[in-house]
Amino acid sequence: MRSTLLTLLAIAAGGTLLTRIAGHASALDAVTGRQPSAMTALRFGALADASGRTQRDIVILVHGDTIVRVQSASRALPPGAMVVDMRKYTAIPGLIDVHTHMTYWRDKNAPMSNAPRSRDSVVMVAAENARRTLETGVTTVRDLGASNYTDIAMRDAIARGDMVGPRMFVSGYGLSKLTAAPREGTPSAAVRGRIWDTLDIKAAIAAQVEAGADWIKMYGSTGSFQNVTSTQTFSETEMRVAVEAAHRYGRPIAIHSYGDSGGRAAIRAGAESVEHPAGLSATTLAEWRQRGAMYVPTVDHNRFYAENAALFGYTREQVAALDSFRVLNLESARRAHAAGVKFAMGSDAVYWMHGENTRELGWFVKAGMTPAEALATATTNAAVLLRQPNKLGRIAPGYFADIVAVDGDPLKNIDVVIEHVVWVMKGGKVVVNRSAP
Repeated sequence: MRSTLLTLLAIAAGGTLLTRIAGHASALDAVTGRQPSAMTALRFGALADASGRTQRDIVILVHGDTIVRVQSASRALPPGAMVVDMRKYTAIPGLIDVHTHMTYWRDKNAPMSNAPRSRDSVVMVAAENARRTLETGVTTVRDLGASNYTDIAMRDAIARGDMVGPRMFVSGYGLSKLTAAPREGTPSAAVRGRIWDTLDIKAAIAAQVEAGADWIKMYGSTGSFQNVTSTQTFSETEMRVAVEAAHRYGRPIAIHSYGDSGGRAAIRAGAESVEHPAGLSATTLAEWRQRGAMYVPTVDHNRFYAENAALFGYTREQVAALDSFRVLNLESARRAHAAGVKFAMGSDAVYWMHGENTRELGWFVKAGMTPAEALATATTNAAVLLRQPNKLGRIAPGYFADIVAVDGDPLKNIDVVIEHVVWVMKGGKVVVNRSAP
């Protein structure tokens, strides 16, 4: 454990270990690091994106953190441009995971031991989650729930360059319903997202916004970890109060619901996205498509819990429930896709599931999507959800230089994206380099 923590501290501090992991010694990063005014020309064998179109033998011109131009390799390059030969690989946009818990960390060798509690120690060990996330090609995440505002601290550390990790949009404390009235005279728990009455909802949202949250998260039903129950906890009226309060502060809202009634209430209330819901009725799906909320099914996270049940101490009955919910969730995703509901990819990654973020794309293909449609859930669709359609999710002029190299054709086989990421650039800097010399 001591050596693990020392390693993570080195990563968080940006030490020499980090530079080796990220491949900063490459020719490309030497140029972008030492000559910020120079243009970098990334030559790829192909460029594939969510449109389903493939461009062959192309060059992506990058200056600083921005893509300047995408052109044919036969076109002349700007004078002094540093050429990086990536012709063995296909370029895709940096991927977006819209449902993570980056600050949830456990040592896989001792998963039942107490995790670090202080804000600083949580952020430091979570650097491992950040590194593993980047290795999947995910350069941006939406993080939906953390205690003690550790997600805000982590977002800011990454933005300052104190930690290498994906760009983060965060939500602070999620809003959950108290099951019993607080004792008279005790301080309000609303600032920590604990809700008893309607006034608490407004106070809780105000507290998250004041702390610096980009999003608001609300738990609209039971269901979490090994618990796959779906009892609705907030009424549609209460959800509407939350949506209106969030929007008053200019913040979008994501509502968690494991079932049909909570999911339907969330879309009627005006949530921007609904997380997890399974067992969706035809009526709910038709209304969902009409209202345009984004669907984030997180099919794969119950696979993670079931496969690691022994480490978590889950019973056979709990594993059976996880497996049954995953089947129901996949069927709901299939029906939602057929009904024209829009999806965004969310892994719901916790602990050592960071590094498996993109396995969700495989479930989407099983639900009937083409590889291009699945890729859209982690690029263009996700960028729209994050209100960044002109900066994220595409390789085009003016967009962030978030670029991933994969070995193979991702438009023929989505497993290329899941299993064969070899190189990752985030904001013009190489953060993963497994490419051949």
